Amino acid sequence: MIYEWFVGLNPIWQAFLATCFTWFVTALGAAVVFFFKDVDKRVLDAMLGFAAGVMIAASFWSLLAPSIEMAEDMSLPAWLPAAVGFASGGLFLWGVDKILPHLHVGFPIEEAEGIKTHWQRSVLLVLAITLHNIPEGLAVGVAFGAVHAGMPSASLAGAIALAIGIGLQNFPEGTSVAAPLHRAGMSHGKSFWYGQLSGVVEPIAGVLGAAAVIYIKPLLPYALAFAAGAMIYVVIEELIPESQLEKDIHIATGGAMLGFIIMMILDVALG
Repeated sequence: MIYEWFVGLNPIWQAFLATCFTWFVTALGAAVVFFFKDVDKRVLDAMLGFAAGVMIAASFWSLLAPSIEMAEDMSLPAWLPAAVGFASGGLFLWGVDKILPHLHVGFPIEEAEGIKTHWQRSVLLVLAITLHNIPEGLAVGVAFGAVHAGMPSASLAGAIALAIGIGLQNFPEGTSVAAPLHRAGMSHGKSFWYGQLSGVVEPIAGVLGAAAVIYIKPLLPYALAFAAGAMIYVVIEELIPESQLEKDIHIATGGAMLGFIIMMILDVALG
C-alpha cells in the first residue's frame, strides 16, 4: 500500500521523501549518545569504514555504470560523460573543501580546513559531515530523476536501493559527530542536535538533483557521474583516513568490505 502510494508520487517528491529518510537515519545514529556514555573508537572506525564501503559500491553500481549505459543510448562516447562528470564532482568537492570552514573527526581544532574562522569545534565538525551529505543527497535525487526521465538502465527499485544504502551509511556519520561532542563534555541534547544537523542538507540536494535531470535531461549521465566523483572524493579524502587514525586498520578495512558487499547486494538484487 505504501509502496503503491510512493510510486504514484512526482519524482521530486520521491527524492525529497527518500532523502528525508536518509536524514532520519543520520538522526538515529546521533541518538546513540542518549543510550551510551561513550562509543569505543574501534566501533566508530568500523562504522566509518562501513560508510566508505557503501559509498564506493554505490558510486559504481548506482551511478557510474548507469551513466555509461545512458551515454551509449544517447550516441555519445561511452566514457565521456562518466569521465567528465566524475572529474567535475571531485573538483567541486575539492573547491568547497578549500573554502568552507570544517574540521574532520579526530583532528585537533588547529587543523581545521577552509577559510580560517573562530567558529566552535562543534560547528566545524557538523560542516565536515555536511560536505559528505551533499553528494549523497544529490545521488539519490538524480537516481529518482533518472527513473522519471525513462532511462532504460534506471529503475525505481534501484533508486530505492540507493536511498537505503545511503541511509545505512548515514547512521555511523551521525554517531561520528555526536559521540565525540558528548565525549568532550557537551550535553546529550546538544550532541544529538549537532549530529542530526549534518544530514539536513540531503533533502535539499536530493530535490535539486531530481529537478535538474528532469528538466535538463541531457545532463543526466553527467549528473550521475558527478555524484559518483564527489562521493569517491569524500571516501578517499575523509572517511578512510579518519577510520584509520588509531592505526587499527583491520577493523576499518573489515567495515569497508562489509559495507561494499551490502550495497552491492542491495543494488544488484533490487536494481
